[in-house]
Amino acid sequence: MASLSLLPTFVSLSPSPSLSPSSSSSSSSVTCLSPSRIHTVTVHSPRWSRSAKRSLVPRSTLDEVSVIDPPPPPPPSEPKSDLIESLKLKLLSAVSGLNRGLAANEDDLRKADAAAKELEDAGGLVDLSSDLDKLQGRWKLIYSSAFSSRTLGGSRPGPPTGRLLPITLGQVFQRIDILSKDFDNIVELELGTPWPLPPVEVTATLAHKFEVIGSAKIKITFEKTTVKTTGNLSQLPPLELPRIPDAFRPQSNRGSGEFQVTYLDTEIRVTRGDRDELRVFVIS
Repeated sequence: MASLSLLPTFVSLSPSPSLSPSSSSSSSSVTCLSPSRIHTVTVHSPRWSRSAKRSLVPRSTLDEVSVIDPPPPPPPSEPKSDLIESLKLKLLSAVSGLNRGLAANEDDLRKADAAAKELEDAGGLVDLSSDLDKLQGRWKLIYSSAFSSRTLGGSRPGPPTGRLLPITLGQVFQRIDILSKDFDNIVELELGTPWPLPPVEVTATLAHKFEVIGSAKIKITFEKTTVKTTGNLSQLPPLELPRIPDAFRPQSNRGSGEFQVTYLDTEIRVTRGDRDELRVFVIS
């Protein structure tokens, strides 16, 4: 005897005669016929018309249904945090070995600028009204596009640097206190002396006050310079150079400046100055 699972099953669907066409809901009975059992299931559906009829085509359980697999989903995009980290490494790689920009040529400047723009675009606009606390701390300058001019002042007037000159630029830092609004540029210098005297190591601190203008622009105002000897002469007292009154300062140098913070997190900071100077800092 053939198995029951191989026999076709007939299903009929008809409206229930107990309900009128105007009823708000209707019911229909579904009868499943098989050689051994008859099952009736009542199905309710809204506003079922008496005249509506449906029939389901008999189908054997041996019927085969072919299914077409959907196309695979596109690969997930790179998470933004991973993208930011890779672009930070790209920028740091572009400026490494350039002696903070003193050894940069035109091609180096273009590569550093392109890497910085990629990071700036991925990070989005900086809003210091909510991220001001990220400025807090001591930042180490690792690159300045202005140093390619081979002067300590960058694009501004400053003493030139070179192996034949008695001035060697050391590390450069920025110390920022968001509560007192102190903004200090700290420069380590080595001053050459006549032989056989050893060179003199000094640290110059250019003290400023800062204020935030708009969402990401910072204005600094110079106050004073303090020079302190280090190394063998660290016992000497610091020398403080007061701020020159504006009446005696050149018109182009009033002791203030502005720059835009274009990228900022807890590890790296990128700024662009009022003379198109690109600077890259890392927290130290």
